[in-house]
Amino acid sequence: MIIEAGMSTSRALDVTADKVNLFAEITGDYNPLHFDEAFTAATRFGKLLAQGGIATGLLHALVAMDLPGPGSVFMTQQWSFPKPVFIGDRLTAIGTIKSWRAARSMGVMEFDVKNQHGETVLKGEATVFQALPGAIH
Repeated sequence: MIIEAGMSTSRALDVTADKVNLFAEITGDYNPLHFDEAFTAATRFGKLLAQGGIATGLLHALVAMDLPGPGSVFMTQQWSFPKPVFIGDRLTAIGTIKSWRAARSMGVMEFDVKNQHGETVLKGEATVFQALPGAIH
């Protein structure tokens, strides 16, 4: 596939308590904001949150599997989280190629992750690299 500026793709994910538990098992992130309803009820959030890594993980899957695709990795990342992600949310991530250097198999992508209400929960930009078999970089 020839990658060019302006190309875009999307990927969706349902945030469940099981996914929050699995993420905690992998990372050790057992913050009470994710597991303790009484604790979280006393905060401005009011209900259980998902770890931010679940939303960024959706972007890792989008880059590695969709655009640029297999063999792709992040080189740099810059994220902001304007709204929290709650257990029960449905996230939709959109990744767009902002610029691409074919000779280096590298470019900059913009990302916007929204919840089921259309609210942006993650916004950011990253440099991505696509390692192609047999290519010399």
